[in-house]
Amino acid sequence: MMAAPDIQPRPIPHAARFALWSIGFRPFYLLASVFAIVAISCWVVQFAGWTSSHPVVAGPLWHAHEMIFGYAFAVVAGFLFTAVRSWTNKPTPSGRTLAFIAGLWLAGRVLMLTPWPLYAGITDTAFAISVAAGIAVPLLRSRNQRNYFFIVLIVALGAVNAAYYLAMAQWIHATVEHGLRAGIDIILFLMAVMSGRVIPMFTANAVPGAKALRLPWLEYAALGSVLALLVADVVTVPATATMLIAGIAAAAHGMRLVLWQPWLTIKRPILWILHVSYAWLVAYLILRALAAADLMPIGLAIHALTVGAIGGLTVGMMTRSARGHTGRALEAGKLEVSCYVLIQFAALARVFLPLAMPQWYVEAVVVSGALWAAAFALLAVKFVPMLLRPRIDTGSS
Repeated sequence: MMAAPDIQPRPIPHAARFALWSIGFRPFYLLASVFAIVAISCWVVQFAGWTSSHPVVAGPLWHAHEMIFGYAFAVVAGFLFTAVRSWTNKPTPSGRTLAFIAGLWLAGRVLMLTPWPLYAGITDTAFAISVAAGIAVPLLRSRNQRNYFFIVLIVALGAVNAAYYLAMAQWIHATVEHGLRAGIDIILFLMAVMSGRVIPMFTANAVPGAKALRLPWLEYAALGSVLALLVADVVTVPATATMLIAGIAAAAHGMRLVLWQPWLTIKRPILWILHVSYAWLVAYLILRALAAADLMPIGLAIHALTVGAIGGLTVGMMTRSARGHTGRALEAGKLEVSCYVLIQFAALARVFLPLAMPQWYVEAVVVSGALWAAAFALLAVKFVPMLLRPRIDTGSS
């Protein structure tokens, strides 16, 4: 009887073992994770008075800007470069082009710390244009009209960021706070759109017996109310109108979440992180309505969104898409689960500790920042081998 041949797996060529520039999620998820650690750590140590203040980092504007247009924009870029390739079956930036775009993002973060912020504005604007072009080409070539609006949103995010820099230089008559608020609202809308597409689908596919629903009228109400809030923030409507819009949005998104049956995901961390983080979005809208009525500080509402919702949802989507696109099981490991928990405690400490004990505000910021940095340190440890190497199932990008 002939012996069975000794079949050995074909080795991956040495050049292919380094896969960082093969697809968009790889460099941008890694950059976002490392930046989340560095930026928050720098902010916390100077806020607490533990080090001499940097002339840029000392102010709250740098912190707010970099979390929106630095961290969040990097995650959005990585996610869209990867998703658009899947939606259209056409290439998005890779190789040297992808490295150049990532370099623009990184240059913007460094230049923000120099006395020449307008150079940061130029590189940030070039980055936004590059991301918009990187998704526009495959979407237009494939006539994927359903997702054209992502091009508009990326251009809008870049325009708002450019307006921020121009307002900082006093070249336009606008406040930098308007730019920051509009940027947050655009990120909020992006997260609301993608959450509505993927969270009920992931839940229905992964949990036996789950019947996560999407009602068309409720989808219009939920997304329309977020757009109304964006308009209200840009044109500065009366506080009563903002309170009404935020209240309607909270009700719509709360109903949306209930229809997704979040209680069924308790045994699936890679799912419950998305549901719990979306609940923070609802909490933000409730707190935003209360802030408009002067019942609580607006800053606490903003951090419910930025730490709890945006932080949690981006971490959840990054871990899920990174696992899926590197050939790994869609199950969160111990490091990922620890990261999820730390993010939730960071949000609780940042929002509710100052609300309960205002005299401990500085301590609350320090605790929240430490938890946030620890969460992303764990994520970076997980991501380094995952994102630098090819898929484990096929050896491809």
